[in-house]
Amino acid sequence: MGSGLESVTPGLIALLAVTGLAAGFIDAVVGGGGLLQLPVTLLIPGLSPMQALATNKMGSVFGTATSAVTFYGRVRPDLRTALPMALVALVAAGAGAAVAAALPAAVFKPIIVVVLVAVLLFTVLRPGMGQLTALRHAGARHYGLAVALGGVIGFYDGIMGPGTGSFLIIGLVSVLGYSFLAASAKAKIVNLATNIGALAVFSAHGSVLWGLGLVLGISNMAGGYIGARTAVARGSAFIRVVFFAVVSVLIVKLGWDVLTGR
Repeated sequence: MGSGLESVTPGLIALLAVTGLAAGFIDAVVGGGGLLQLPVTLLIPGLSPMQALATNKMGSVFGTATSAVTFYGRVRPDLRTALPMALVALVAAGAGAAVAAALPAAVFKPIIVVVLVAVLLFTVLRPGMGQLTALRHAGARHYGLAVALGGVIGFYDGIMGPGTGSFLIIGLVSVLGYSFLAASAKAKIVNLATNIGALAVFSAHGSVLWGLGLVLGISNMAGGYIGARTAVARGSAFIRVVFFAVVSVLIVKLGWDVLTGR
């Protein structure tokens, strides 16, 4: 299939570019852009699910890199927490991507739906959570929990992907005690690592369509930049609202997949 663009019409390329822009914006604010981007990527004629997932990862790498840099320049997240998380998440995402080829995602979907519902209820019932940073742990325990979060969520990103940024944010807020803004800034660094880890494995298997990935990548970069600047300007309250919306959509999407056996 070469670049992956031979069978794609100009209208479909335009749709991919607009979708990539929107997905980059959502990912930059709270994660979950894959909910929008992956289904549209699957519209490409002759594209296998593995190729769509791999090419989607390439676009996401561009977007998360842009939003991570933008967040860092304005929020200055603590790299002592973010970098160990990112390193472990990168390795775990690679392992998850390797498993993805052999183990159907349907195995995990019912568990993920239950976890998401619990997360949403937990966040709704604690309206003050995430408004300000109030770390719950210190020293080795803080870093140990951060690394554990990176490993578990990184593995999930390699296998499935959608909602990874949201999981990272809620973990950083609820487990470690960061504000939504600080958590979002750190989540972008970790999410960039998980995308790179998964993309490396997919590339080794020859699943990435580079031309198509470049279209998604450029549009993701634009969306990631706009989204990161918006999140910084609007603060934790705005991120919390978007978080509710994205997690609700994710619950509906995965719940429907479970009910219909997809």
